[in-house]
Amino acid sequence: MLEARNDGPIRVAGLVFTVLYAALIAWLFSRQPQTVAQITGGLASTIGAYSVDDRSFGDGLRFFRNDQFVEARMAFARADPAVRDARTQFYIAYSHYREGWGRVSHDDTAYAEGLKALDRAIAVAPDGRVVVDDPQLQMHTADELRAELVAGQTSEWSDLNPMRVFRSRK
Repeated sequence: MLEARNDGPIRVAGLVFTVLYAALIAWLFSRQPQTVAQITGGLASTIGAYSVDDRSFGDGLRFFRNDQFVEARMAFARADPAVRDARTQFYIAYSHYREGWGRVSHDDTAYAEGLKALDRAIAVAPDGRVVVDDPQLQMHTADELRAELVAGQTSEWSDLNPMRVFRSRK
C-alpha cells in the first residue's frame, strides 16, 4: 500500500520562495543598480545593515578640505560603494561644485556631475532632505547646493559684471 504524502509544507515553501524571488526582481527593476556593490549595499540598506567605511570617508574629508577634489571623490566612492549614503553623495556633489567654480566662469561639466550626485543624495535621504552639519562648509543643505549648481550653469547678463571676480567660493 502506498501512503499519502503531505505536500503542504513543500507547496508553502515553494510559494514563499516564488514571492521572495518576485520581490527581488521588482526591487532590482525599480532601483536599477549598476554594480554588485550597489546590489548588496541596497539590500543591506533595505534591512538597515548598510554603513559607509569610516576610514575612507575620513580620507575623503581630508582630501576635500585640502582642495584635492579628484582624490576626495575617489575616497568617498570607496566609502560608499553602493551609493546609499546621502552625506557622502552630498560631499561628492560639493566637491564637483568647488572644482568647477571659477571667478570668471564655471565648469558646466563639473556642475552637471555635481547635480547628478546631489540627485543621488536626495534619492537615498530620509524624506528626501539632505542636511550636513559641517561648520567648515558654507552650504549645509541640498537645496542651497542645488541653487548654486543650477545658477552656475545658467548664462545671465550679471555674468558680465566685472565685480563678479571679487565673489568668493562657498
